[in-house]
Amino acid sequence: MTLQGWFLILAFTGILLALAKPVGLWLFALYEGRRTPLHAILGPVERGFYRLSGIDPAEEQGWRRYAVHMLLFNAALMAFTYAVLRLQAVLPGNPQALGAPSEHLSFNTAISFTTNTNWQSYGGESTMSNLSQMLGLTIHNFLSSATGIALAFALFRGFARREAKSVGNFWADVTRITLYLLLPLCVALTLFYIASGVPQTLAGVVDVQTLEGARQSLLLGPVASQEAIKMLGTNGGGFFNANSAHPFENPTALTNLIQMLSIFVIGVGLTWTFGKAVGNTRQGWAILAAMMILFLAGTAVSYSAEAAGNPVLHQLGVAGGNMEGKEVRFGIAASALFSVVTTAASCGAVNAMHDSFTALGGLVPLFNMQLGEVVIGGVGAGIYGFLLFAILAVFVAGLMVGRTPEYVGKKIEAREVKLAVLAIAVLPLMILGLTALSSVLQQGLAGPLNKGPHGFSEILYAFTSAVANNGSAFAGLTANTPYYDALLGVAMWVGRFFIIVPMLAIAGSLAAKKYTPESAGSFPTTGGLWVGLLVGIILILGGLTFLPSLALGPIADHLAMIRGQLF
Repeated sequence: MTLQGWFLILAFTGILLALAKPVGLWLFALYEGRRTPLHAILGPVERGFYRLSGIDPAEEQGWRRYAVHMLLFNAALMAFTYAVLRLQAVLPGNPQALGAPSEHLSFNTAISFTTNTNWQSYGGESTMSNLSQMLGLTIHNFLSSATGIALAFALFRGFARREAKSVGNFWADVTRITLYLLLPLCVALTLFYIASGVPQTLAGVVDVQTLEGARQSLLLGPVASQEAIKMLGTNGGGFFNANSAHPFENPTALTNLIQMLSIFVIGVGLTWTFGKAVGNTRQGWAILAAMMILFLAGTAVSYSAEAAGNPVLHQLGVAGGNMEGKEVRFGIAASALFSVVTTAASCGAVNAMHDSFTALGGLVPLFNMQLGEVVIGGVGAGIYGFLLFAILAVFVAGLMVGRTPEYVGKKIEAREVKLAVLAIAVLPLMILGLTALSSVLQQGLAGPLNKGPHGFSEILYAFTSAVANNGSAFAGLTANTPYYDALLGVAMWVGRFFIIVPMLAIAGSLAAKKYTPESAGSFPTTGGLWVGLLVGIILILGGLTFLPSLALGPIADHLAMIRGQLF
């Protein structure tokens, strides 16, 4: 480890915290439906959309209607993307004349981008045409992200409203978030990436002469625009197979820093927005404090493990940290930090190969995802997932003091606790169940390239990434098969929507409740004791997934390394 590495980590954290309130203020304006400076330019576009679609943005929806509209919208988008991919060979915008992806790959990819997972069982530059990238995939990068933030707004309203029957308007929320948040930020980021050397062109291939005098064909495309929303919307699907390790996606140390900040910035801002929505910004700061404790702890473990290097190589006389699978232009600290950021959020973009990390270095990304990606988390998904844990934490606190638990003025009763447990239980049941199934079936065992515990980790990581809607991978798994494409597709759909629906039911239940003012017997939910309880509950419940699989994968790998065995 180096001082330079720790300075990068601390500088990143400082910049992020400084952005929390400004971004939160902008998000709060969208949450309330208030006018912003961009309304002068984009307001006519918003109103035109409502007129064309026949939507009344002032019409409120109950949680059931909100959920139905959200599900139908996402199902329609998934079907549209599947059609675009299957028709790729006959559609324009295909300068390389690429054929259509297979049925199972198109199914997997359509679900993947719909659910904000962006798992890729393919190499982007060799599989998807420019039109498929822009129309079939990038549309989801915007709208799946906007959906996540809209759902967070709905839950915020559940906590903030009193004796109400509605949680907002899904169409108005998604439209405002896309027009006034995601689109303008992505325009700015795209221009920055273009200035930094990221391609933005509809050309397919350019032939160049290398320094050695050889001729080489370089694949190009509309990369910068996709890179902007890929990171800002915590999507993670790369234009190129190497993702953000590719110099055309992430050419410099500065673009690397901006990409990491882009992944976290909206999630951090939403914590402040939540506090503002419930009338006490200290509530938001408490949530952010708990998130940052978990984030910094994971970063310290990952950086330490990667900087220490591989004991097997040390025994062979090769000193230094673990640079396998990492780009020299980033180094160990930036690679370890990126791996924690992308898996603490539901991004899944990578600037290094997680499969080449040390056992403990690779354990941290796995652990982040198995916590439910609530450590900052995906845009919207992180904060509403975190609030599910907060409901259970305040329930435990209520048991301790012997009274009905309360959180931000709402009594937490049996219905909310049951729904929160139902949503949180999706992760361990799906991850462990599908991993176990794939560890005994021949179709599942054909996927890993490594044998033993590391091969098991590749399967475990894949289903963890799918259910948690992350999208990163231990790249040793051959996933583009009918078995894995189908099963991972189901895992992504369940991991997204089987959590969302119970969460919206909680929002509706809370919105209908009366406000309960704090009293002398109320458990404080803004101080250090509350932050500690939150962290403890998340670690305990995250252990439902993590502990049963721990010894079989990463820890077995680590022990093998200590014994000097290659894996």
